[in-house]
Amino acid sequence: MSKLLAAFSLLCVSILTLFPPNKAFAEEPAPEVLEEVVVTATKTPVPVSQLTSAVEVIKGEELEEKKIKTVADALRLAQGVTVNSSGGPGTLTTVRIRGAESRHTLVVIDGVIVNDPTEGLFDFGNLTTENIERIEILRGSQSMVWGSDAIGGVINIITKKGVGKPTASVFSEYGSFATTREGARTSGAQGPFDYSVSATKWDSSSFSAINYKRGATERDGYHNFQLSSRLGATLPKDGRLDLQVRWWKSHFDFDNFDFLGPADGFGSKTTDNFLILSAIYDQPITSWWSQKLTIGSGADHRFSTTGGAEQSLTTGLVGPVTFPFTSDVKTHNHRIEWQHNFQIGKPLLVTAGYQFREDLAENPDFGVGNEKKMLSSHAGFAQAQVNVLDRVLFTGGFRQDSYNVFGAATTYRATGGYLVHETGTKLRGSYGTGFRAPTIDFLFFTPSNNPNLKPEKSRSMDVGVDQKLFHDKLLLSAGYFWNRFRDLIQSPPPTFIPQNIGNAGIKGWEAGVQYSVFKNLDLRGQYTRTLTRNLDNGLRLSQRPVDQASAGLSYQPFDPLRVNVDYRFFGGRVNDVNNTQKMPSFDVVNVSATYDVTKQWQIFGRVDNLFNKDYEEVLFFGTPIRSVFAGVKYTY
Repeated sequence: MSKLLAAFSLLCVSILTLFPPNKAFAEEPAPEVLEEVVVTATKTPVPVSQLTSAVEVIKGEELEEKKIKTVADALRLAQGVTVNSSGGPGTLTTVRIRGAESRHTLVVIDGVIVNDPTEGLFDFGNLTTENIERIEILRGSQSMVWGSDAIGGVINIITKKGVGKPTASVFSEYGSFATTREGARTSGAQGPFDYSVSATKWDSSSFSAINYKRGATERDGYHNFQLSSRLGATLPKDGRLDLQVRWWKSHFDFDNFDFLGPADGFGSKTTDNFLILSAIYDQPITSWWSQKLTIGSGADHRFSTTGGAEQSLTTGLVGPVTFPFTSDVKTHNHRIEWQHNFQIGKPLLVTAGYQFREDLAENPDFGVGNEKKMLSSHAGFAQAQVNVLDRVLFTGGFRQDSYNVFGAATTYRATGGYLVHETGTKLRGSYGTGFRAPTIDFLFFTPSNNPNLKPEKSRSMDVGVDQKLFHDKLLLSAGYFWNRFRDLIQSPPPTFIPQNIGNAGIKGWEAGVQYSVFKNLDLRGQYTRTLTRNLDNGLRLSQRPVDQASAGLSYQPFDPLRVNVDYRFFGGRVNDVNNTQKMPSFDVVNVSATYDVTKQWQIFGRVDNLFNKDYEEVLFFGTPIRSVFAGVKYTY
């Protein structure tokens, strides 16, 4: 915490040094219509047409139009992203990119790295879509830019910025599984200041975590309250300061397993309290030199208990919980990054920076050895971006991370591209290395830990082509990717002591299409084929579908009405590392619509799993049957 206070002091001193307190604020220039830019790929704004990495952007407007409740549901439609949920709302929801492990996906919310210091992954089960401006998904090994955790890719979630006149809205929704949702949002800008604040409440009581078709009778409840805010200030000399807060508190019931298989848990529950705080300060120093200071902190307190009784779905008998436990995990993470950008002439942009990262965790309910532990690192990175005549594009850089436990890790990455403006063609490719630091759980927590673990490592390559046609109304893309992982951490029986013994290979193909047929009709689709292999025994990696696809249609037949149809295909896969539990493919169709009755009043509806398909993302765990939701929204 002392390091965070020092960093915030540095932030204040930087502002006061550069700008005297009596300096008048300059008037904001008139807004300009610019090409969409992406920040995640290089940590600098890059126009989409000049990206040489595989990136997808999900906009907040799309989330609102489709009334998508959770970030996980939005990611289910994304290119090369696999989402697996272990039951209903709130339960463990993991995300993989291009077949990598879920702990190999780095998740960032407003500059805060939110991966769990104990497990390594981020659980998407409780993250809703309210007040999100955009989700940037960066595929492939990205450790040179982002450090540890980014072996498979990066998901960067950015909160909305307040713009225009102050406005406010409220909504209410009711639907299947006794679901009720209410929320309010206000946003706007006044002079140099802007704000965007939202609060939502979500309750459900009729969804079983274990699939009810397997015999579960108890319905598991879910309650989520979520608050999000972004406060911004435009500073003199084109500076900007943003302060972000996101907090949720959720309570959900879960089910158990006994010696023979799934069990319906009575009283098994989890309470999750997650707080994210960040400050981001952007400031040009000269016409060719700018800085960005990011300070972020995350705190999670998750309490779980299995309750006292369960019913075996194999035998039908009710008895004491077979594997009882109580877990009281508290984690904290802190991150400070100071980045400098140097524009050296027109073709060359050099970025250099420093990052400090600290993870802390404790789980005293699991016994001696699980008291508070700490993992920290210092990192330096440098990157060069070359743009010759907006045709020849190149990015290259390296990074050095030094940890307090296992030593140092060096990574590098290079990307290249060529634009043929006359034909609307872009050729792109990348190659990079990555690493994943061992988690606090693997290193320290008893009874199974190994303080001598080394980082997991990877190599990643992709090539692709993007083609624009019909005056940019049609965009086609295709690509090939290849990953190699070594020193993967596994915990083999009978000791279950984690060791660096795993090696895996992944390769695949991607294809996508976006077509604005008319002004009021948009089509999109994507397909990914992912081939995974455990290089030690030749088996497939678990819970990764070979084939995965989605397609969507957004149609506005007349001005007040908008209709959205989304189709998702999830291919066959194996559920376990031994490849004995094979799971079939499934497809799901979701439909949503909004109707603006007046400028203030909107009614909306959504049907998930329109054709009532029977499927499981994870073996034994429930997924929604046909679900209907309807609501009303008022804006003033």
